[in-house]
Amino acid sequence: MRPLVRRGRRGSDRAALHRRRAPGDAPVRDPPARRRRSGRDARRRRSRVHERSGERGRQRLALGHLRLPGAGGRRLAQRGRGGGGEAGRRDPRRIGLVSRRRRRPGRRTTIGVVRSRLLRILVPLAVLAAAGVAAAAPPAVEAEAYLVIGDPDGRELLAHAPDERRPVASITKLMTVLVALERASLDETVVVQPAAASIGESTIFLQTGDRIPVRDLAIAALVPSANDAATALALHVGKGSIRRFVLLMNRKARELQMTRTRYANPHGLDQPGHVSTARDSVTLLRAALENPFIRRYAHAARAQIAGGREVLTTDVLLGRVPGIVGAKTGHTDGAGWSQVALVRRGGVQVAAVVLGAATKETRNTSLAGLLEWGVSTYVSVRAVDAARVYARAEVGWSKDPVLIRAPRTLVRIVSLDVPLRERVVAPRVLPLPVRKGQEVGEVRVYARGRLVARSPLLADRTVTRPGVLGRVGWYAGRAAHHVAGIFS
Repeated sequence: MRPLVRRGRRGSDRAALHRRRAPGDAPVRDPPARRRRSGRDARRRRSRVHERSGERGRQRLALGHLRLPGAGGRRLAQRGRGGGGEAGRRDPRRIGLVSRRRRRPGRRTTIGVVRSRLLRILVPLAVLAAAGVAAAAPPAVEAEAYLVIGDPDGRELLAHAPDERRPVASITKLMTVLVALERASLDETVVVQPAAASIGESTIFLQTGDRIPVRDLAIAALVPSANDAATALALHVGKGSIRRFVLLMNRKARELQMTRTRYANPHGLDQPGHVSTARDSVTLLRAALENPFIRRYAHAARAQIAGGREVLTTDVLLGRVPGIVGAKTGHTDGAGWSQVALVRRGGVQVAAVVLGAATKETRNTSLAGLLEWGVSTYVSVRAVDAARVYARAEVGWSKDPVLIRAPRTLVRIVSLDVPLRERVVAPRVLPLPVRKGQEVGEVRVYARGRLVARSPLLADRTVTRPGVLGRVGWYAGRAAHHVAGIFS
């Protein structure tokens, strides 16, 4: 006798069945499990009215063929997209494309609406090719320390011993003038003291008792790099004390986060404990150039001071490297030949410093090569392109999709070896009406996590919502299409 088998029961009941079977009974094969369709319409087998013969509910519909059903059409849309499983999760109502109007008492709803909430998608970050040109090899540099930094990202492009403490000679005078101009007006008169008149090396031959304005002393310290002018400024601001002024210099260095710099005098002549670094020298130059007066004279080839005297610069690179906006030279026996400079050309800004070169010509050649190479590592790119279509948004009702573009092209300066990545946030579906120029998304462009460009994304044309006749015609056309599919 065959044991009774209960259909649809598995697990513990089936195990008990085998335990109850008599030893002599023939083995009973379990009935094959029927493949059950998922979803609320799992048992249906025939095509619905709105399907073609042979179609099933899992068939995907194009967005242009989306129906916008009311309460009476809900079953059509839901069954047309499938009841459950992966297809069910893609149901228009579940992903937020189609919504049903709620019934109001005494009112019959016949047409659905598209939600005002946009379904937004994040386009994967795309790598933008900068220029397809490889950067040139860096030049050979003969110096104890050097550094090249690019702007606006502040990237270190090339370096050798950038944080090694070394004497920096007259680069010191950038800090001297910066501190003096923060605490004294340009028109103040300075009486030259003996300590300033007796200083050696590079001078403008000040004499004890000379009366000269702060403006002229600052020019003399920057352009011909006069030690007596720098000392006269320090004594004036320090109330007769070099030590007091040096304390102000070191306080300013800490404020600028020049952590490895310590000053012992205002002129930069060799003295134990008077040290800085290549990195701190670039920081100092950038800070000094924020002062309009220093910015004006830090790249002047010549200037006029009191008594009609003309002073000339010690920087021969001003006529050799185009685009220098600020520089300061320095030389002592202990420091060697040194210079820091900043170049701005074609939207590219590069700062470079050379410390401890053996000769003046070696310093000039090395620094010029570093500046030119630094500029060549940057290129202009179209970070945002107004001619590009960033996305296409469907609007339903069998209308063509709306193209989404940026309103204008944005050009940015970027490094050749840093890839640009963009993040596009745009709608996949737009509710009607849509007007031309309507902001519907955004694009952002990054370089190593730093935002370099940002632009809104706009609809490129106006699309109106169909009127009553248009909607009726659309529904009639879709109905005719499905009926024809039944007999095809």
